[in-house]
Amino acid sequence: MNGLPGAIVLGLENAIGLTVVRELGAHGVPVHGVGPDTAIAAASHYCRSVTARPAGPIADWLPRLITQTGARAVIAISETDLLDLARLPAMIDGCHILVPRIDPLQQVIDKRRTLAVASAQGLLVPQTWQPMAGDDFAAHAAAMPYPLVAKWANPPAVMPLLERAGLEWIKAEYVSTPDALQALLARYHPIGIWPLIQQYCAGTGLGQMLFMADGVATLRFQHRRLHEWPPEGGVSTLCQAEPRTLHGPQMILSETLLRALGWDGPAMVEYRYEADSGRYWLMEVNGRYWGSLPLAHHCGAHFAWESYRRAILCQRDAAPVPRDDLRARYMVPETKRLLRLFFARERISDPFFQVRPFAELTEYLVGFFSLRTRYYVFSLADPRPFARDIWQIFRKVAHLEKR
Repeated sequence: MNGLPGAIVLGLENAIGLTVVRELGAHGVPVHGVGPDTAIAAASHYCRSVTARPAGPIADWLPRLITQTGARAVIAISETDLLDLARLPAMIDGCHILVPRIDPLQQVIDKRRTLAVASAQGLLVPQTWQPMAGDDFAAHAAAMPYPLVAKWANPPAVMPLLERAGLEWIKAEYVSTPDALQALLARYHPIGIWPLIQQYCAGTGLGQMLFMADGVATLRFQHRRLHEWPPEGGVSTLCQAEPRTLHGPQMILSETLLRALGWDGPAMVEYRYEADSGRYWLMEVNGRYWGSLPLAHHCGAHFAWESYRRAILCQRDAAPVPRDDLRARYMVPETKRLLRLFFARERISDPFFQVRPFAELTEYLVGFFSLRTRYYVFSLADPRPFARDIWQIFRKVAHLEKR
């Protein structure tokens, strides 16, 4: 594995970028990071060098960085970077830009288009309304099946509009009555764009992760979301691998959906799974590296390496079958979640969220002693990112206290 060509990783600030850096580095790939040198992934001993992100569009500075580093692969973490890179050629000076192409990427980012394709492929999708100027809002509000969830169809496109209008971007907002829905819609009248209004789906979060190459999945992994931050829905803070003997027919449907979307590379198909009814409600397709990637990594489902080895080393053999008996925790937000359950439960916006603080506390403490527990950031083999993360938290707390 010595002498492998290097890779550039754009995005070092979170556990996702750290996992990509560790994964490639552990396979012997020299990793060149782009981001602040204070980022947690920049502290990893697998990160050979760090370049502060240059000003201006990626197209203006990436070719020069490729020449300087000699990299033969570029991997990005954020959706914004994926969109910018997807508009560039698939190769620049012999370097593979390992991102989806622009058409399938835009189709996946736009939840409306994803749901339409999914429905045509036989997947179960929640009843959804995209409010548009000229719609009879009152009639729609009266006809929708409550409770509802409001979420943006295309977050990267709407975030700048919300910011200019002084409106907060809210990932998911829960609505229980027609009057509450009317009030939510009125909030966005000044910009003339509204979030998707979607039927609330009960159950637990199930993520099926696949690497697609020429219409076929070459790597599969699945997990169940146990905890999130914020508690009502957001970043996964505790997740558990699901046995590959479960959800088999749904995994086939996930592969069918990605094939219909023309997808190549890694993606996660996200569901709400109702165990009692056996129904799988499609939530979205995540076309970027996802928050629970550390669990997949610990289980041996190496999606970044799969991208690299197939493109750079032209390896076409099957990826190893990952294990399915581990859990992974994102300790800082997991701790914040526990504190909210005890001291600020009124801030949990999901009216159906079950608060079990003492049971959660017991599970939190027992997790430290479980041989099945792994961590998003902490690693005995690569301890510096965790130390940097803790140090930055202390500095932030000290700064707030001084104020």
